Amino acid sequence: MVPADAEGGLMRTDLLFDPIDGLDEALAAVDAFDGVLVAGLLRPQPTQAAGLAALADAVAGTPLASRVAEAADKAAAGAAGEDHFVALAAARVALMGSVHDALTDRVADATGRPHTEESAPAGGEEHAANVLSAARAWLCDLARAGWRGIDHELVAGAAPVVSAMLPDLRLRRPALLLDGFAAELAASCPGATLERIPERRWADLWSRALLLTLPGALRAPATTPATGRLLPLGVDVQEHATAVQAQVHAVFEPADGTAPRLVRASASAPKPDTVVGAGLWQLLRPRMNLLTAVGEGRSMDLDAMPVTAEGDLVWDDERARPGEAADPFATARVILATTTAPATAPLDRHPARIAVPVLLEGYEPEQPDDGPLTFALAGHRLTVDTDRAPAAGPLTPEAVAASGACVGLLRWDAGEFVLQPLAVETTVRKKTVAVHAGAWAGGTTDKAGARAEKAATDSVAVLRERAGRLLRT
Repeated sequence: MVPADAEGGLMRTDLLFDPIDGLDEALAAVDAFDGVLVAGLLRPQPTQAAGLAALADAVAGTPLASRVAEAADKAAAGAAGEDHFVALAAARVALMGSVHDALTDRVADATGRPHTEESAPAGGEEHAANVLSAARAWLCDLARAGWRGIDHELVAGAAPVVSAMLPDLRLRRPALLLDGFAAELAASCPGATLERIPERRWADLWSRALLLTLPGALRAPATTPATGRLLPLGVDVQEHATAVQAQVHAVFEPADGTAPRLVRASASAPKPDTVVGAGLWQLLRPRMNLLTAVGEGRSMDLDAMPVTAEGDLVWDDERARPGEAADPFATARVILATTTAPATAPLDRHPARIAVPVLLEGYEPEQPDDGPLTFALAGHRLTVDTDRAPAAGPLTPEAVAASGACVGLLRWDAGEFVLQPLAVETTVRKKTVAVHAGAWAGGTTDKAGARAEKAATDSVAVLRERAGRLLRT
């Protein structure tokens, strides 16, 4: 149990380790269906019929019951059509959504924050029906072939669909999902030779992609204007070989005096693979002035900044100006326990998307030689995911292991809650010092960070000069 606010409230960390009713059963049904997709449903075997029946039984008490039962029977007989595959994907997504809801309810109980009863609105106008139908057809062919049956010819069938979708901004979301999924499958071809198949991951991608092709699934999220004070908690940096994103988690205090709420603001940029470490901030900083404020330890004053029901700020530099100094640990100690969580869009209800800001204090860091770092809390050990700490900041595993307080994101991974540190307080020469993952977001005088920034400047300059030559020839 750790302090959650300045008034002496407690975070019930022990609840994070208690079993959740129905969780194992829901995941077992998901795993049973995921096993069905390994061999495919072109010529299903009796063991696959059992996996399909497990999925249908898991949703027997829901509005999906009759459709999923019919789809399971047809699939077990090798006669499933597009509508049947959609029903099976919907049942799987619904089960993962129920797991998400159970886990987020448990986090709300542990933190003492209000439960989020509402969900973000779903549905939108039908758009590009032909190309979405082609995407569904390819995904159904994948389900028939199974992961063991994939080959380059089958996977290549996604290419013309993706090419038709990418120019349309309204289709960019499913297009990128299909493109990444197809690239991952292509790198694994032929499926018959694979020693290990990522069953849950590929089934996640398949079911999500299939539902995103349905009429009305694509929509532009509605926004409302947000005016008030933004208090950053930390930055989560997500890096890929060709892209990078910085997501700032923060508390928003509305000017009208209503309850504070958790929000996010993101900046993304394409990147060459030669830009790494602190050099990433050069790509991101021009896209969002909030990053400079984070690096300087300041709040931001927002004026009618658009925000979605999911808590995502549609950032506009013109609607934000730097405010007073704001310490993330002070924000966490005083306000975090009273914040309300944003709603979750139906198709985003998945355990992998859980990332809840929390404050932990009073723990004992422990790290055995053959295991991960953990924080000992109330007789339990919470695993700390130090691998998520970005190279673009000074927050190191050593700093986390020597800390006494941590602001981080509570996630759920491999069947347990884990903590991703965003900032820690540690003692240096008998003084308490805060170390933040986003400390270099606004620039740095740190020697290692400065060298990385200079290297990035040189790399970007060379690439721009070469690109200019190509355009002139």
